[in-house]
Amino acid sequence: MPHARAVTAATPLNNRIAAALVFLTSGAVLVLEIVGLRLVGPYVGVTLSSSTAIIGVALAAIAYGAWTGGWLADRRIDQRKLLSPLLLLGAVATAATLPIIRVAGEWLRGTDATSVLLLAAMTLFVPAALLSAVTPLVVKLQLADLAHTGRVVGRLSSVGTLGAITATFATGFVLVATVPTSVILFGLAAVLAVAGFGFGGYWRRRGNVSAALAFVAIGVPIGIVAPNPCDVETAYTCATVQPDGSGRTLFLNGAQHSYVDLDNPAHLEYAYTQWIGSYLDGLPAGPLAVLHLGGGGFTLPRYVAATRPGSDNLVLELDPALVALDRRSLGLRTGPLLRVETGDARANLHRQPSGSRDVIIGDAFGHLAVPWHLTTRELVTDVRRVLRPGGVYALNVIDGPARRFVRAEVATIAAVFPHVTLVAPLPALRGETGSNFVVLASTAPLRPAADSLTGDELRAFTGDATVLTDDYAPVDQLLTWD
Repeated sequence: MPHARAVTAATPLNNRIAAALVFLTSGAVLVLEIVGLRLVGPYVGVTLSSSTAIIGVALAAIAYGAWTGGWLADRRIDQRKLLSPLLLLGAVATAATLPIIRVAGEWLRGTDATSVLLLAAMTLFVPAALLSAVTPLVVKLQLADLAHTGRVVGRLSSVGTLGAITATFATGFVLVATVPTSVILFGLAAVLAVAGFGFGGYWRRRGNVSAALAFVAIGVPIGIVAPNPCDVETAYTCATVQPDGSGRTLFLNGAQHSYVDLDNPAHLEYAYTQWIGSYLDGLPAGPLAVLHLGGGGFTLPRYVAATRPGSDNLVLELDPALVALDRRSLGLRTGPLLRVETGDARANLHRQPSGSRDVIIGDAFGHLAVPWHLTTRELVTDVRRVLRPGGVYALNVIDGPARRFVRAEVATIAAVFPHVTLVAPLPALRGETGSNFVVLASTAPLRPAADSLTGDELRAFTGDATVLTDDYAPVDQLLTWD
């Protein structure tokens, strides 16, 4: 039997160098994907739509880059000459991502599919496609003999997957929690540039290590000059505080979230906080035991502390860095009667004693939507368990004129509580405009509220809306502004 014909005339690429290139570029693509969601979040929200767009664009870039790299690998050229330019172009595209998104994001703000997809594409398609083209070239350079094809492809595929896994864990658990997104991007660009110059043989020339770093550093001043939507970037959100006299407005991922008056903790700026505050004011006099699902700017916890001295406020807030920002910039002072437990609100709610709270207030948001796992019948059932008999659950939700989400949420709460009231401006109840809606629920009859629906009117409003469950809760699809 004749020997297998050589696939390449050149000597195979060193195994360690080949593995390092595949590991680096595969990992870099996953870093871009994870960081990409944080880049677009301040402009289009952190929603299922934005997550889907980032993942879809990343997969499209990987597919296009792999196809292009494979096509280039079969051309009659020296594949080695392509690797360094691809790494350097990937470095440039990575460094350029931050200023591009900060400028384009201001033009593409919104939650419509077009804005989300365009911003996602501008975030990572070009650098991810360039870096994904490296692996097919490396595979071709490793194939000196057809008899070893499976071994080579399998080894490099494994190394690429390992690089992606390593980058995913390192970025999600370490980098995002410790350094800003800009540092991650420029650091990645620097690593790619150094690898590109190094592979190109430029290490032997004086000054080219510095040249590699300078090549990437041109993006840093551009990133600094470009408008930054964040005062503080936490592991979960982009936060900004805007002062106005004694008032402070907290923005999370570009959405207006909370208003605090530093001189008057009893001041409630937004209508939904006024509705909840008004209902609390009508409860029997004396201290209340209140549990808050979501802290934000801690407006309602401080209102309860100011208007009901001696009340026990426990706030379940996901983001410890946001709590730190509240202490620094929004005048938050915690103590025995205003406590914070950081971590997922649903997990922490499950640990609360049964029948321990007079009021539970739901005011947790990911951009404009309540996190889906805080909307389901199972969550509401746990809320009822923690409430004392006759206690009140007050949930703030946002919905557009179609009112699909708020109808489903009312149906969900009504499946657990016998008495439910929906409070909102009359135009919003009629479907003429979007708005905040407050759902009040209890095991005891509720006090009537202005601009509200209850009883038969509320049942007519809800109609045949689907009850949300842990198995089926398409919150982002229900919450639209058409």
